[in-house]
Amino acid sequence: MTLQKKIIKLLGVKSKIIPKIEIKQSIHFLKKYLTLFPHLTSLIVGISGGQDSTLTGKLCQMAIQELRQEKKNINYQFIALRLPYGIQKDEKDCQDAIKFICPDQYFNINIKKSVLSSELSLKKSGIHISDYIKGNDKARERMKIQYSVAAVKKGLVVGTSNAAEIITGFFTKYGDSGTDINPISQLNKKQGRSLLKELNCPKHLYLKKPMADLEDQKPQQDDESVLGISYNIIDSYLEGHKIDTISQKIIETLYLKTEHKRTLPFTIFNK
Repeated sequence: MTLQKKIIKLLGVKSKIIPKIEIKQSIHFLKKYLTLFPHLTSLIVGISGGQDSTLTGKLCQMAIQELRQEKKNINYQFIALRLPYGIQKDEKDCQDAIKFICPDQYFNINIKKSVLSSELSLKKSGIHISDYIKGNDKARERMKIQYSVAAVKKGLVVGTSNAAEIITGFFTKYGDSGTDINPISQLNKKQGRSLLKELNCPKHLYLKKPMADLEDQKPQQDDESVLGISYNIIDSYLEGHKIDTISQKIIETLYLKTEHKRTLPFTIFNK
């Protein structure tokens, strides 16, 4: 089995999808998992204003609406969190995403003071972090807050990583990857857009250039310039198509280099 086939099988990416069916399956998945834990009644997603969190948030809201009706239980809630670092340049997109999703509860919690406080504490101990490391700290601070909210609101933290990000390791370890459940991990970027289109999402949200926007010195730097390859090519690879040798090498090198991000902590029993 080639590495490409192994990766596709591992992530469960389909060469073709029917958006309506994928939407139904994702909603069913969310409902089924949440109801495994009778003491839990909410789903929590951090909304960044990008494609993936917008799609995940909408799927969660739809799942919660169905659960409330089916279980006759008004305690089921979808909670959207805005977790900006200072003032976010694309805040309008974030608010448009919130409006599209229509969450049951919405909280805006600014992480800047917490991140700067952590950076200062490290500096006082002689540890000076780079802008890149600070960017990862932002992602981990956001996840920390999501779990605090989940503990108070009896909920699950829902991840927003898609297959194109997972294969390239384009996420922060124990940051945006540290979640309880992920309903879109089997979708590439193109497929995620098709689901949002099916859900009548505002076009500017699903056509927006993907960006992590974590580094102060490189604000709103797009993902593709960091990865050195386009999402269209990564999507083609994940759908099983033959791509040029150079692009294949970039993708597979990224995959192997970031394997540690996709595994649980090793113990003495691991071989």
